[in-house]
Amino acid sequence: MDFAQILYDVDGPVATITMNRPERLNAFTITMQREMVAALDLADADDDVRAVIVTGAGKGFCAGADLGGGGETFNAEAVVEATGGGSPTPEGNPYPRDFGGLLTLRIFRMIKPVIAAINGAAVGIGATMTLPMDVRLAADDAKLGFVFAGRGIVPEAASSWFLPRVVGISQALEWTMTARVFPAEEGLRGGLIRSLHPKDDLLPAARALAEEIATNAAPVSVALTRQMLWRMLGADHPMVAHRVDSRGVYSTGRSVDAREGVMAFLEKRPASWAMRPSTDMPEWYPWWHEPEYE
Repeated sequence: MDFAQILYDVDGPVATITMNRPERLNAFTITMQREMVAALDLADADDDVRAVIVTGAGKGFCAGADLGGGGETFNAEAVVEATGGGSPTPEGNPYPRDFGGLLTLRIFRMIKPVIAAINGAAVGIGATMTLPMDVRLAADDAKLGFVFAGRGIVPEAASSWFLPRVVGISQALEWTMTARVFPAEEGLRGGLIRSLHPKDDLLPAARALAEEIATNAAPVSVALTRQMLWRMLGADHPMVAHRVDSRGVYSTGRSVDAREGVMAFLEKRPASWAMRPSTDMPEWYPWWHEPEYE
């Protein structure tokens, strides 16, 4: 697939999505959003891809929404007029869907692990798009910011759900209400960032983590585990988890991958996984009802 504003590359078990507008610090556009969703679809459908890295070309990760529209940048009607199309909205609903939310909800649904390699400025949607990713690594000179209130708008991309779950409510409120841009070191202290790296070491570190997942873990087990942990963040009782755990242990415990995993451990050799997410997910998956935009 040809892309205009991103790069998509698969090397071994790792797919890398690179936002590719370096002259604009990879400022986010509707085209970029649609292309990123398409690339995520490609990665999820490819059984040879075991993990996904998202990064930016040049000096920035993503500097936020492209402000080329001036004061009308966040005016939905103006955006529709300028681009010739808007986001899908149910008939009779006056509120167009937020494009950042369409991206983060797609990341949330992924069955492959997603790792953010934040190589530079990650501001606005550049910060919120990383929240449903599973691990965030950053260059030691990167800066981040949830700057929405400072632009006269509110947090988007479902970040009011994701951010408090990642860093806690007090830290989430401080960052969003001050609207300040902060160094990656503060993000590390606040629990947003897993580790800091010299810029030249960032992608190798992200790839090493992706390959560790690909080497050690069964793909179907990873797919189920990712969704189990994310979905349980909204559960109202541990019984909800117990029901899903019980199904999962029963289904995977009888599988060829479970037998292979045990024998590989006993024989002190790498496992050779046979099951694939595209064909071998259990019959009870998905177990949740996907809400609609109403």
